[in-house]
Amino acid sequence: MAADKSYSRNKQHLKLRARIPSARFNFRTVAGGKRIWTSDAGIRILLFIVCVVGCHGYQEQRFAMEPQDQSAIVGSRVTLPCRVENKAGALQWTKDDFGLGTHRNLSGYDRYSMIGSDEEDFSLDIRDVTLEDDGRYQCQVSGGLNGEPAIRSRYAKLTVLVAPEPPRIIQGAFVEATEGQSLDIECESVGGKPAAEITWLDGNQAVVKKNVKSKLELMADGQRYKTRSVLRLNPSKAYHNQTFTCQAQNTADRAPRMATIHFEVKYVPKVNISFRSGVIDGKIPEGNEARIRCSSESNPPPRAHRWYINNNPVIGDYTDEMIIFNVTRKHNKAEVRCEISNTVGTSSAKVTLNVAYPPIFRNHLHDVEADIGSIVTLSCDVDGQPKPAIRWLLNEPGRIGQVKGKSPNLEIVVNKETAGKYICKASVTGYPEIESEATVFIKGAPKIISNRTQIGAEGETVTVECLTESVPKPDFIKWFFEGREISVIQDPNYAILQESLPDGLVKSSLVIKASQSRHFGLYNCSVTNEYGNANAPIMLKPLKTLPLYIILIGVTTGIVVFSSFIILLVVCHRRRRKKSQMNEKPDVTVATGDAYKESDRSSNISDLKLQLPQSDASYDLDYTSSDRSDTKAPVGLPLAGPVPLPNIRLDDFNYNNDYTDPAYHDYGYKTPAGFVYDYPHGYSPPAHLHVHSPPPHARSQQGSLTRSIDTASTLPLSNSNGSQNNTLQRTNKPEESDAINNLGLPSGGEGPQTPIYAQPNPRPQTAVDPRYSATYGNPYLRNSSIGYGNQVHTAKPAATPAPPPYSAVRNSAPTGNGGPAQATHV
Repeated sequence: MAADKSYSRNKQHLKLRARIPSARFNFRTVAGGKRIWTSDAGIRILLFIVCVVGCHGYQEQRFAMEPQDQSAIVGSRVTLPCRVENKAGALQWTKDDFGLGTHRNLSGYDRYSMIGSDEEDFSLDIRDVTLEDDGRYQCQVSGGLNGEPAIRSRYAKLTVLVAPEPPRIIQGAFVEATEGQSLDIECESVGGKPAAEITWLDGNQAVVKKNVKSKLELMADGQRYKTRSVLRLNPSKAYHNQTFTCQAQNTADRAPRMATIHFEVKYVPKVNISFRSGVIDGKIPEGNEARIRCSSESNPPPRAHRWYINNNPVIGDYTDEMIIFNVTRKHNKAEVRCEISNTVGTSSAKVTLNVAYPPIFRNHLHDVEADIGSIVTLSCDVDGQPKPAIRWLLNEPGRIGQVKGKSPNLEIVVNKETAGKYICKASVTGYPEIESEATVFIKGAPKIISNRTQIGAEGETVTVECLTESVPKPDFIKWFFEGREISVIQDPNYAILQESLPDGLVKSSLVIKASQSRHFGLYNCSVTNEYGNANAPIMLKPLKTLPLYIILIGVTTGIVVFSSFIILLVVCHRRRRKKSQMNEKPDVTVATGDAYKESDRSSNISDLKLQLPQSDASYDLDYTSSDRSDTKAPVGLPLAGPVPLPNIRLDDFNYNNDYTDPAYHDYGYKTPAGFVYDYPHGYSPPAHLHVHSPPPHARSQQGSLTRSIDTASTLPLSNSNGSQNNTLQRTNKPEESDAINNLGLPSGGEGPQTPIYAQPNPRPQTAVDPRYSATYGNPYLRNSSIGYGNQVHTAKPAATPAPPPYSAVRNSAPTGNGGPAQATHV
């Protein structure tokens, strides 16, 4: 079995090859009688000697660990490793091939030392690294005493890193800029090793990469660098009040160092124009008021506003708002521009007016004349906003409502089916629809359509008309009378007028001045155009009228009848008014027997009623008899019922007894039955009536009626309660006399008695107002047919109120047994 072993010494290899036999050592005897050792034992001894000698010669010194390139920050500590095996010589470190020493403490270099955990470790330790420590380091071992060769490690590069100083912006911390003018901002970082990297950040902390240029400069120490970075800006409004940041950093310190700069940018006004009012769905209706607002943002603030419409200056002191008081269609598509300026410059903004207005025809349709088979075009030239919707309709009998097109132009191939009246209808949403019409005529010979018989009044101006349909227009129209052509030059009694009418009609009028009988007869109208001729006979007949005198008679008769009717109406009206005035006053007639209507006998009104005022201005009604049948004797006065009295204060109401005028003498007195008054002169009561006046001390204090009329004797009131407001009682006697007897007038053979006023020494009379006379409110006393001889007057007007409600007096006639008759006091 063979084995190979390899040894290395300073990169030189020695190979030994040994063979280990598997057999035993054998001795062999050769010729001469000598024993020869032929076994493997000799070989083993030889190999042993070789191995001992070989192994002792190859134990040379070598590096178990060599230093590597490193980086260190200034002020830090760094260790360069170096480990040597079989070290035989002296070991030292070199810096840039300059030996530092062989002792571990490296005297002369306070910050340097060789450290290690055993005799094989000679690592170089550097404390408080400075820029001076930057260089190439090597671990070297000298040769040994036994001839061991010297060895050297690989070079190790120690790079010392230095953080840059905080950056600085050359322009300072604040800068003013003007929009549109470029500006360079420079930032520098000093002392970095390696050179500092400069980064720019805008106000939004976004990295600025465009328009940035950097420049490196090696400092005097030859190791550190100065970095310059220039940022070129084109300032705008976006940079106003923004802060830009310059950051500097390198591998020595990744924490960035910063410097900032604040921008104030002056810029021209940024103008924004908008509608404030008047716009509906993006459009301004015609006639509305439009308010346009112009806002701006600028630095410095704006100084002036100017407004333009289609580049024409607007007159007025407008600032940030302009008003168009009446927007018309002329403003449609007009450009409104607002211009604002400041110290930096001038800028503007504009807006286009979209005016909504109803459709209107720029040019109305015109009638078209064409030959059959030709092509004509009808144009509907209409203006409106928004764009009007157009419809073409054929307006002919049987074909009305057919839409022929919807474009502004309509092409028509002329024939009998397509000829006729066409209507163009244009509509805009929100406005009424408009229309225009035109007729497509087919050219041809004229046709006369006027009446063949016409009438005129003799002696007046008469017109004979010839109406013709002629497309094209007639070349001439001639008139003939009884076969002779009429010439207006030769016969001045005639005149010819020609008038063009719509729908292709032409009217020729023959005017006869002061017509006579000879002018009536047969006329002929002849019409000629380039396509033919038409003739029509027209008979002119005189108009038969009534003679003038018949007309005058009829008019006169009508006037007389109308006037009579008016007079009759006036007379009837006056009579009716007089009658109504008479009906307003009660007309009561005093009659005996059955002078009143039969219906009044059964009515409640004919019963005796008396209304006496109470202290609260009310009245008591008391019927002393409930017998109201129609079988009563025809005695009594038909009355119209109670008369309402006004609501007057009784304490302010003065009767004649309360009158204190010294010129007036009251001759009343009081009896056990009540107050009795006399009547003044002018009234002649019957002889059996006794008119008395109560004494002054017995006068009424409550406004009760005090005048008393009695017949043979004064009859007392009912004494049921002793009040002066006693209810009048009606006797239940079946016999009743007429109204005149109830009033105490003379009847039968009674003789007259001398009244008090007829006695000697009559009292003086005072003036009496007729309104307070007995006849003023009593129609019975106004009627002279009843038997009153003289007009009756009451007492002095100032002391006597208006008459009380009418009441009837009944059962005042003397009774059959001769007893005293009872009377009702009024």
